[in-house]
Amino acid sequence: MAKLTKNQKAVAGKVDSSKLYDINEACALLKDINYTKFDASVELAVNLGVDPRKANQMVRGVVTLPNGTGKVVRVLVLCTPDKEAEAKEAGADYVGLDEYIEKIKGGWTDIDVVICTPSVMAKVGPIGRILGPRGLMPNPKTGTVTMEIGKAVKEVKGGKIDFKVDKTGIVHTAIGKVSFTPEQIAQNAKAVMSEIIKLKPQALKGTYVQGASICTTMSPGVKLDTKSFTVSD
Repeated sequence: MAKLTKNQKAVAGKVDSSKLYDINEACALLKDINYTKFDASVELAVNLGVDPRKANQMVRGVVTLPNGTGKVVRVLVLCTPDKEAEAKEAGADYVGLDEYIEKIKGGWTDIDVVICTPSVMAKVGPIGRILGPRGLMPNPKTGTVTMEIGKAVKEVKGGKIDFKVDKTGIVHTAIGKVSFTPEQIAQNAKAVMSEIIKLKPQALKGTYVQGASICTTMSPGVKLDTKSFTVSD
């Protein structure tokens, strides 16, 4: 087992691993247990009692964080010329089609979100093997394949994120920065948890939310009392 660093030892004693923390208490504690010199991300992990291998138990959703993500989101819009002005006006970082498809084929993926119109999906499809593994493939379910390009860009820039349960049954997503106030972090966490609860599969038998924790990029996890989210199964 790897030895704890001096900083890790210092913060480990501040977290009671046997305790389930109220979400507001946990978010306040994050300030004390973060020791990075940069503005670390705050991450929420929710363990669900689903079997992601079954299509009727897949949990995937979209939510707009009330206080944003705290990061600059680089958006690429792939569209026909008639939609380019709309995309640029909304704040897209990169706008075009064929030239960016060729760049991506060449290995360029210096972006966070890709949005496109339905009409260009035939051209986008072949680069799916590059975009897919990186979570960049446009999808109508997440609002990234749409004719309302301007609206989609503004939503993503304003804090809209998508999440998906992984193969182990965990939803893991960044919900802000440690520089946020505890109240802002809690509000973002509650927004994500609320959406997860709404997506409870009808086919599921047993407990849906089995546990949750919150942490910063390099801090220990703080276990959450899911009742503080007013969760009901």
